[in-house]
Amino acid sequence: QVQLVESGGGLVQAGGSLRLSCAASGIFVSINTMGWYRQALGKQRELVARISSGGTAIPAASVKGRFTISRDTAKNTVYLQMDSLQPEDTAVYYCNSQPPVPNYWGQGTQVTVSS
Repeated sequence: QVQLVESGGGLVQAGGSLRLSCAASGIFVSINTMGWYRQALGKQRELVARISSGGTAIPAASVKGRFTISRDTAKNTVYLQMDSLQPEDTAVYYCNSQPPVPNYWGQGTQVTVSS
């Protein structure tokens, strides 16, 4: 059974930083492409960044230069370092494989950026 547990969200002022964590069980981040996704209120869920099984990190154009995805294969955990946060980054953030598997969605972690 796959379980993905996101943590690290919170309230931050514009320009601030947060680091999100996704602890995985039942799936190995070292051999799967993993992604961070977000869903803002009233909007569709979107892919923010992905990291390939080989470790190549690819951010979405909207966050390039501000967000960095990484992983620790020993801890089986995926991270999202978010810098220069803006109010439009406010959303619930989730991790999943990429492409996502419906049964893998967790509760997510709320990120709120105040102006």
